[in-house]
Amino acid sequence: MSDTVAARSTSDYRAELKPIWCPGCGDHGVVSSVVKAYVKLNLDPAKLVMVSGIGCSSRLPLFIASYGLHGVHGRTLPTATGIKAARPDLCVVAVGGDGDAYSIGAGHLPHACRRNPDITYIVMNNSIYGLTKGQVSPTSSLHFVTKSSPEGSIENPINPLEMAITYGATFIARGFSGKPNDLAELIAAAIEHKGFSWIDVISPCVTFNKQDTFDAYKEKVAPLPEDHDVSDRVQAFERAASTNPIYLGLLLQVRKPTFEEVLVKRAEHGLARGDTLDDLFNRFV
Repeated sequence: MSDTVAARSTSDYRAELKPIWCPGCGDHGVVSSVVKAYVKLNLDPAKLVMVSGIGCSSRLPLFIASYGLHGVHGRTLPTATGIKAARPDLCVVAVGGDGDAYSIGAGHLPHACRRNPDITYIVMNNSIYGLTKGQVSPTSSLHFVTKSSPEGSIENPINPLEMAITYGATFIARGFSGKPNDLAELIAAAIEHKGFSWIDVISPCVTFNKQDTFDAYKEKVAPLPEDHDVSDRVQAFERAASTNPIYLGLLLQVRKPTFEEVLVKRAEHGLARGDTLDDLFNRFV
């Protein structure tokens, strides 16, 4: 019998449930890019898990024919990390929005970076809370006017990529749902990366954010220069902070031991002392 795995197609990853996002929502481009990345890597849907929190973008796992968990607001990364620790053979992809990732779930981000689990985190950043009808989010710009801030936001926006660099993530990139093919390449590279890969995706909300639109971003975004060094943290900081242009692509990539590799070494160390797995377990109960 041949060991060759037949090439999978888009239909192998598309669930029967169709996206219910607003027509024109940037998240349609993201789900298409996710599927393209899976096709490129020919991932086995039976060994693929997608985890999300709460928000429009967090519905994404429902539209993929794989295992999935649409969980609690802001708790995406601990769940995804636990799944990967228990089953290192699985491909684990976490998804969410800027509210889920950078507000409710922001406390989990630095710890995911320092643990470096071998998972991918895709954050669909539209600078607004779309599911709850348009409040400012952590990435909304200063003076941004919404229903919840009729006189304009009085808070400065955070820069997710600068956060990721500071926290020590080992793969940091920015994509744009208006460029789905480029985004698919980034997602595939993130999945292939050994460690915690974080992609901030500009994904405009066409219903509640009339400022940060596709047309507005098309005038601002640009690919990283060809001579960009993905191992240079200082250069990554400079280009993450740039607003003219807003750079797209892989900003930083380094190799560090993953969370799962450290767990295995620790277990082996215990066994080398003569401990059994039951001994290790009983020590903590």
